[in-house]
Order: sequence, then structure tokens, then C-alpha cells
Amino acid sequence: MTPIVLVVDDEAANRQVLERILVREGYDVRHASNGREALKRLREEPPAVMMTDLKMPGMNGLELLKAARAIAPDLEVIVMTAYGTIESAVEAMKEGAWDFVTKPLRRSGVVQKVHKAIEKHNLIQENRALREELARSAPGDFIFRSTTMQAIIEECRQIADSMASVMITGESGTGKSLLARWIHDASPRRSNRLVTMNCAALPENLLESELFGHEAGAFTGARGQRSGRFELANNGTLFLDEVTEMSSQVQVKLLRVLQDGEYERVGGEQTYQTDVRIIAATNRDPEAAISERQLREDLYYRLNVIRIQLPPLRARTEDIPLLTRHFITRHAARNNRTVNGITADALDALSTWHWPGNVRELENCVERAVVLSRNNMIERNNLPSQIQNHHASPSTLSFPVGTPLKEIERQMIAATLRQVDGDKALAAQLLGITSRTIYRREAEWRDYSE
Repeated sequence: MTPIVLVVDDEAANRQVLERILVREGYDVRHASNGREALKRLREEPPAVMMTDLKMPGMNGLELLKAARAIAPDLEVIVMTAYGTIESAVEAMKEGAWDFVTKPLRRSGVVQKVHKAIEKHNLIQENRALREELARSAPGDFIFRSTTMQAIIEECRQIADSMASVMITGESGTGKSLLARWIHDASPRRSNRLVTMNCAALPENLLESELFGHEAGAFTGARGQRSGRFELANNGTLFLDEVTEMSSQVQVKLLRVLQDGEYERVGGEQTYQTDVRIIAATNRDPEAAISERQLREDLYYRLNVIRIQLPPLRARTEDIPLLTRHFITRHAARNNRTVNGITADALDALSTWHWPGNVRELENCVERAVVLSRNNMIERNNLPSQIQNHHASPSTLSFPVGTPLKEIERQMIAATLRQVDGDKALAAQLLGITSRTIYRREAEWRDYSE
């Protein structure tokens, strides 16, 4: 859509000069000869930018500016003034004008100022549209736009009101704990507690005590009776993060709770009943953990009633602009900064980075940029050096007509694997084939090269 520029000046010659300049730059130009006519045009078809003379009979440019900002708060205003009245232009900028130009007007100066004002207006509109989309689409604090995440959230809506155990898998930083919170908040158990336990954070003896509680004297330092996470989460949800890091002994006790809903505290004999929904998570491949004897197969099948695989951020890059603006708003407020946007160049750098730390890394990067920004926009030089200097590998391939299909397949699989850092499961998902096909093709290529 062509940006509209409203030119307000009581001298017809000035309006005609500006129209010739701006039409040549591709803008749609509207006229007004006085303040009242300008306000009428603002209400009829709001422009992106208004250029107004300060000295006009009746309503002057400063009065028009104040009235116009009340009608169209996002309007960018450029005031035109003579050399002798620069003080008036400064006053207009204090009232919210974007910039000013001095008469006699120079084409280069007008074009530059209007371009900048249009750019700012478009950025504000884009930010508003993204915030509105965020309000419509994001459940709680889960930010997404991609069809991949939409499908995952829809599946979570389907399972939220059940008692089925859920296994969430995905790389570190993809939002597994956030998704667990969302499932709990969408379930009938939302009025009771969501209790979280990081199974990798504690040694075996303390982990068992944390989960099931202990009696006084059960071990050195156990001075009194203590409730475990299962008791605290009764009638609610227990989220077991990094579940593959549990010892085999603790896994056996957890399996019993899942089967019978019963457990004993460490050092105790009384059997307790619990009604808890389990959501487990791991950043490892559960099948690989089973083969390495770090996860019991029978426990896995109890936990893996519903499997949710969260994709890495590099596989849903369309979510990066939405996440970035969400984090800008959050960390600008938290760090007392007035940053309210990001330049296209900086956003492009974020969108092409491969994000080994996923959403958590993105949030840390944005917070750093907010703190380091010297104005109200994050720029490329506010980003970490490795992201500033990163050059994305080509995301498209081309082949001469007549290229053998086997060669096209080989190049496509190889390029996709490079794009996802060798993750065969993700590459297979993107290509619509099975992981087994990729392994088989790689074996064939090795045999052929040998």
C-alpha cells in the first residue's frame, strides 16, 4: 500500500513543489490549505506523515500538531519553518513532531526526512500488528506464529483435560517447562499446584527425599519429618524435568507411583496415596537413554502416553520477530530502558542465526541488546559479535535441467542436514521422509564413494 503524505500550507506554490518531489518518490500526496481542512482530511483517510507549515492564518502549525496527534497518535509530523523561526520548530518537536525542514525547501532534505518518518511509522504499525497477533494467538506466555507451534498447542488443548502422562522432548531452551505450565493451566487441575522437580539438580539420596519426603532420622541431617513433591502436588501436576537423569532405584519407586498411586517416605513404613498428573521432560532422545540403560523401558512407556516434541528455534524462524518484540517489551520495562523496536538489519541477523541455545539464548541476546542500546531502537551493533558477523548459508538449491534424481536427492538431504546442524530426525521431518531413509542414503553414498 502506497504511503500517504498530507501537505498543509496556505501557499499553493509550496504545496505544488512538495507534491512534485514526493510523487516522484512514489508517495500518495494529499493537500490542505489550512488547519481545519487538514483535520478533516486526517479523519477521512489518515496519512502516515503530515508536513505542515508553522506560520498559517487561523490555526497555526503548532495548534494543528496538537490537534492532529489527538486524532491520529501514530501520525508522524514534519514541520516547515523559515530560518528565523527555528525556536518554533524546536517547540513543535517538544510537542511530538518527528522533525523539521527549513525554507526554502531542498529536495534532498525533504526526501530524507519523509523517508525516515515513513520508516518509523511503518515500524510502529508493524509492532502494533504483532502485539495484536500475540494477544490473539499466544496462550499465556507461549509466543508463536508458526504452523508447527500452532499444531503443538492444538494437540496440548486436546490432552489438557485428561489424566494422561505427558513426555515433552526437545533441546535445551525450547520451552519445555513453559509448555508444562501451559498444559497444567489449561487442565481441570489448574486450581491446585504445579510442582516442579529438576531431576538433574540433586544427587540420588536427596532426589528420593525431595520426591517422596522423609521421616525424622531417615539419614544424616534429617532432623524432622518432611513432605515430598508428590505430597505437595496432590490433586495437581508434578513436572519432572530432565527425567532421564534419575537413578535406577528412584525410577523403580517412581514407576510404582505411576502404577498404583502409592509411595512411602524415605525411612518410613506408612503408605501414602497420591493423585498427581505427571508431565516429564528431557533434552535427550529417550530411546537412546533406554539403549544406554539410563532410562527404564517400563517407566518410559508409563511416562510416554502422550509425546510432545518441541522443535528447535532454527526450525521455526518465523516465530523470531514475534519473540524478539515480546522480549524487547519485557526487558525494556525490567531494565528501565525506553527501547521500543528493532531495525530490519538487526532482525535479519537474529533470523539467520542458528540459535544453539534456542529461545532461552534469544531472550538473553535481546536483553543484552536492550541494555546496550543507545537509543530507542536495537541495532545490529548491539548484538553479540558472532551474530553480527554471521552469514547464513543458502536456503535454496537450484539444479540444471536433466540432473539425475539421485543427485538432487543427495544434495537436498545434505543441505537440509547442514541447515539443522546434522539433526537427522529434524531433517527427516522437514523433508517428509523417515530418519531411516537418511541413514540408508548416507550408507549408500559411503559405499559409492569407497
